[in-house]
Amino acid sequence: MDFALSSDQELLVESFDALLSKQSRPEDVRAAEPLGFDAAAWRSLRKLEPAAMAVPEDSGGWGAAMGDLSLIAESLGRHCAPVPVIETQVTARLLARLNYDNLDPLLSGGEIATTALHRPVAGTARLVPAGAVANLILVRDGGQLRALRPNPAPPQVPNLGSVPLADVPLRETETLASGPDAVAAFETAIDEWLLLTASALVGLSASALRLAVDYAKERTAFGKPIGAFQGIAHRLADVATGIDGARVLVHEAAWSADEGLPEAPERAGMAFGFASDVARQATYWGVHTLGGYGVMLEHDAQLYFRRARGWAGVYGDAEAAYRRVAAYRYPRAEVSA
Repeated sequence: MDFALSSDQELLVESFDALLSKQSRPEDVRAAEPLGFDAAAWRSLRKLEPAAMAVPEDSGGWGAAMGDLSLIAESLGRHCAPVPVIETQVTARLLARLNYDNLDPLLSGGEIATTALHRPVAGTARLVPAGAVANLILVRDGGQLRALRPNPAPPQVPNLGSVPLADVPLRETETLASGPDAVAAFETAIDEWLLLTASALVGLSASALRLAVDYAKERTAFGKPIGAFQGIAHRLADVATGIDGARVLVHEAAWSADEGLPEAPERAGMAFGFASDVARQATYWGVHTLGGYGVMLEHDAQLYFRRARGWAGVYGDAEAAYRRVAAYRYPRAEVSA
């Protein structure tokens, strides 16, 4: 496999990085806390039509591949962007698979959509990503896929990663589809969320590492940069190696999905699990490299540290992702977290 970016992909990454460099600066990310949603950044991103690019051409979209969407997700992670692009893209793709006939509000960016990652308990979908800001929420309830439009929006569930999570009661829902094909389409959406979130965690990890390396080059002790000491250099080198490995797993999972390989769901889960562990390590050693600065909430290192744990925790953790992988490999096991 050749993971080198095409000229079109390079332009795609440059476009998102350029916009997010202006709209998702550290001060903007902090200003969006604790909800974790920046309406101004979302309006700016609408110009790039992220939902439309995720949907096949025969459904009115651009037909971007998962490999392209993973590059966008990595850019979102690099900037800790407080916008539900991943959730809306995943849900738009699911609706297209279900032949939903009212995609225009999503494709134009006028609506935010999301998919509940966990099955409802006692009539409530728990910890729905972007559930506190979404106009449309899809939930799997047994063999049925149900849609609801909460009004008013449910309150955010407070969380470490400043993600707009919400517990959403299943009231006034519409059944979109049912049966094995509908369930399979929904599970594919979960796999795509895992894959794209893994890519976002890779981007976040890379930014945390860059922050630590820059400091290790400037901070001196005993007359030399602290990055020259093995206790720091080796840790950061291990983190860099881990990030490269996670990125390769993400690319392989995206390639597998685009090729329609049967291993694609397993690889999505493996990418998420490994990227989650790498993000925790990258931000942990980033904070330790920065010393006292790293534990200050005012320092940018804390933006990465908290999100490395909070973003992954929306699904569960690395172990939950690996259990999903095992369930695909051994079908008698339970697939959902």
